[in-house]
Parts: sequence; C-alpha cells; structure tokens
Amino acid sequence: MSADFTIDVDPARDLVRIRMGGFFTSADIDAFLAERARAHAQLTCGPNRHLTLNDLRDMKIQAQESVEMFRAMLADPAHRSRRLAFVIGRTLARTQLQRALDRRIARCFDDPWAAEAWLFAGSDRAAA
Repeated sequence: MSADFTIDVDPARDLVRIRMGGFFTSADIDAFLAERARAHAQLTCGPNRHLTLNDLRDMKIQAQESVEMFRAMLADPAHRSRRLAFVIGRTLARTQLQRALDRRIARCFDDPWAAEAWLFAGSDRAAA
C-alpha cells in the first residue's frame, strides 16, 4: 500500500487534523511536509499555539529511513504543536511512533474522541 494522507485545518479552534496511512517513502514524506506547511499557513493562532490530532490507524510499519525522517519532522521547532495527540492501534507502528516522538509532549490513544478531549483539556503536561 502506498502512502496516503489528508490534512484539515480548523482555524477557529487552532486545530490541525491529520490522517496518515500506508507506507511512506522519502518522497511521500516530502509531499506531506509541503502540504503540512500549506495547512499551517491557514492557522490564525501564534506560532506553535495550534493543536494537532493525527490518526495513524492505517499506517503500516515504516522503513528505518522513514522513521528517522518522521523523528526529524517531529523535532522541527518551526511546526511544533502546543499539544499533539495520535490515534493509533496496538501495533508495531505504535512502537515506531513512540521512538520517533523522542520525549515530546504527546499522547497515543485508541479512540479519536478521547484524543480530541485530551487536546482541549487544560494542561500541556503529558508523557509520550
């Protein structure tokens, strides 16, 4: 399965919703980064004040090169979210995600509604 993603922005709520699935090559990640930059330009909040909900339930196990590119993407301070929630099943992809997060303030959820509730809760403190 090839890579597939969508990015939707809700500027009124400072929310970016991402859905990613499949197997990502470096070219797919580059395309994702370009689309994410366009999406972030739609936000009206200050830098790094947005919330991100990323649904990875259709994500396949990624090549190590892709995991490293995702780690670099998550570490980029220019696009860092105030809070970051992932919806992901209990698969090896979850383990890869936790390695890529590298101690970021983020949480993983099985349910998208729980993920969104956490995003809009008051505290920014959480463990990956």
